[in-house]
Amino acid sequence: MTHTHTDTQHTDTHPHTGPHPHTGTPDTHADVRDTHADVRDTHADVRADIPADARAAAAPGAIDVTTDGLPAWLDPVARAARSVRPQQLSRFLPPESGAGRQSAVLVLFGEGARGPELLLMERSGTLRSHAGQPSFPGGSLDPEDGDQATTGPLRAALREAEEETGLDPRGVQLFGVLPRLYIPVSSFVVTPVLGWWRAPSPVGVVDPAETARVFTVPVADLTDPANRAMAVHPSGHSGPAFLVESALVWGFTAGVIDRILHYAGWERPWDRARQVPLDWRA
Repeated sequence: MTHTHTDTQHTDTHPHTGPHPHTGTPDTHADVRDTHADVRDTHADVRADIPADARAAAAPGAIDVTTDGLPAWLDPVARAARSVRPQQLSRFLPPESGAGRQSAVLVLFGEGARGPELLLMERSGTLRSHAGQPSFPGGSLDPEDGDQATTGPLRAALREAEEETGLDPRGVQLFGVLPRLYIPVSSFVVTPVLGWWRAPSPVGVVDPAETARVFTVPVADLTDPANRAMAVHPSGHSGPAFLVESALVWGFTAGVIDRILHYAGWERPWDRARQVPLDWRA
């Protein structure tokens, strides 16, 4: 199991420093806690860069990506995934040459006691680098994951999530894929795969040498302006951060969460002048 450690790279996944244009953004007043509204647009296709054969589930071992049966509160995320462009997520995009280490992360939405939530994990505090940093489950593609241009990232995201958190992938419904992003310092090409935790299963630390804890964060906490700040590294890198569940979420993971909140219309005004300093070990 090879980790991308994408959170730990000083990659700017938040290219704007001022207010963000809401190009193609759904209703900014959407209530993410409303789970009783009728589900809309459930037959819409996922992103065009995942071919139709990647969405077919007829053959054994195939991966089905569908919005059928999603809870209504996830509709804005599914719509954003279909329309968002790579440049709207990051200024660092995969090399046109195709170079880069292919990897995937699982952006898994569930529903807990406090409503919609995201699954995250925290790296072990005993690791030599980037100890204690939160991230999405994920890692590098393995040969058995298949074609990196089609279903490979989907299988890798589910496989790595199972290996790292113990979740049962049979309870996860994949409903979208964000554009591939690039981490220049590590040469990782990362595909964020969106999932709905349709049938939750127990999760926890599988390997304590690599993972300190597995936890969920309510979306309401991620959108709370009191929990938001800009993380500033001594190298000069800065990007959005979230102070939630006794953790500082920053780097790649925070950048992806920030853009999802923004383009789903869930973002609330927050103080971008509020800074959280990082140290050189981060």
